[in-house]
Amino acid sequence: MMLPRRYLPAIPALTALEAVDRLGTASAAAEELSLTQGAISRALQGLEAQLGVSLILRERQRLRLTPAGRDYAAEVRKALHLLASASLTLRANPTGGSLNLAILPAFGMHWLAPRLPRFTEAHPEVTLNLSTRLRPFDFAGSGFDAAIHYGRQDWPGVAALKLMDEDVLAVASPSLVPGPLAQAADILTLPLLQMESRTGDWGRWLAHHGVTGQRPPGMLFDQFATMAQGAVHGLGLALLPTFLITRELAEGRLVPVFGGPIPALGSYYLVWPKDHPPRAPLLSFRDWLAGQAHPQTHPETHP
Repeated sequence: MMLPRRYLPAIPALTALEAVDRLGTASAAAEELSLTQGAISRALQGLEAQLGVSLILRERQRLRLTPAGRDYAAEVRKALHLLASASLTLRANPTGGSLNLAILPAFGMHWLAPRLPRFTEAHPEVTLNLSTRLRPFDFAGSGFDAAIHYGRQDWPGVAALKLMDEDVLAVASPSLVPGPLAQAADILTLPLLQMESRTGDWGRWLAHHGVTGQRPPGMLFDQFATMAQGAVHGLGLALLPTFLITRELAEGRLVPVFGGPIPALGSYYLVWPKDHPPRAPLLSFRDWLAGQAHPQTHPETHP
């Protein structure tokens, strides 16, 4: 929320105050700013009137800042420096800037992170800031430019680029399940692990294999990474995305327990607010990500 206009003085008045504080006299400030001493004096008077605080002590022909004025001038100097730095950065990189992206932990670590060096190499003008969020959220007031969501593209107020479908595989540690089970229903005799956001997954997996009407309970996890480690250490059977457990399967730390991968209920999407024109960093990232997700075809984008 913006502060009331009365607390946002004009830049010329602030530069006059900063120069008087730094240089010590109105004449020196006027010379540096290419103004007259009268203009400096009027700018400071206007600033005092706007703020309702005495900033200047007028002694004969000299101006001296009050203690409150000196403190205020120090803060003004910081703000002016930030504005100047932002302007220099803009001039140097008119198409650059920062991109604040919310990611899902497992997808971010195993799918996105290995690809990001190629993006930073291709777009050095973009500063990418990553934060994890486990569930979809409202962009309003969040500070994020875009996010990675999982689901069926039914989030209000966003545009979306489909990145990847998900397949899940039922796996366990070989210490818990030395070999494939004889039938899908045999999982009901073993401890199960499941995501707290996907408590129906085992029921859908069983239905896919012809065992209907089941919704088995299991130990709950809020992230795939910890559930995968739980499965590796023999806590139970887990339904895990295949892209997440490539190494564990190759090294034999996890083994399939019955059948192959099956389609998950949702897919992964890059989403962004559809009511705000995308900034240049988001356009660069979105176009690059579309090539990573669909290298041979046009991306599936939803308005």
